[in-house]
Amino acid sequence: MPARRTRPDRVDVTVKARGGSYAASVLRAAARRWVREELSIALVSDREIRGLNRRWRGKDRPTDVLSFPLNDSGALGDVVISLETARRQAREGGWPLAAELRRLLAHGILHCRGHDHGDALRARKMAAAERRLLGKEGMVGLTLAKSAVSR
Repeated sequence: MPARRTRPDRVDVTVKARGGSYAASVLRAAARRWVREELSIALVSDREIRGLNRRWRGKDRPTDVLSFPLNDSGALGDVVISLETARRQAREGGWPLAAELRRLLAHGILHCRGHDHGDALRARKMAAAERRLLGKEGMVGLTLAKSAVSR
């Protein structure tokens, strides 16, 4: 019997936060549906993402998701998610952790693909792209909806 050639998994999930195995399985499944390129996902603590946020963005505070696009054919980039922040946001929002993780992953993937929400036009485009991935409002879409209501 000839040896089968196996292609390495295009989605790599690293868990550096306590209790992250369930979160890793949710993220791996979503990423496999949404990307064809290679994607690296890291689940980290608030402490670790704070250090990354300080180093790469000059902001000395934890955040929920960071994206590091790669300019390499076949590789999309790296998405780093704080599992602590994801849990807190899910609890505060009243939705399941899995929904929050998918929302953060979609947001990170879109940043890796060049989307941004720095102005109203780009924010609307990114919100539409999030809806296409998630089938509902994502991070940018919810922010736009809240700002429209508060006007």
